[in-house]
Amino acid sequence: MGIKRAKRDRWILGVCGGVAHTYGWSSNMVRLVTAVIAVIIPGPSTLLAFVIYLLLGAILPESEEF
Repeated sequence: MGIKRAKRDRWILGVCGGVAHTYGWSSNMVRLVTAVIAVIIPGPSTLLAFVIYLLLGAILPESEEF
């Protein structure tokens, strides 16, 4: 997959920071888009986004680069 969790650019587990650094995006924008999508999509999307975030936090390796 090539995505790693951020070690230094993190707020909680570093998943959004890792995705942002992998694709060259702003980490704050990835965090904002993740939060907005979790709230705007109707249904249990907030819980689903939280579970996916925790799962990625447990599965993805941590990066030493960022």
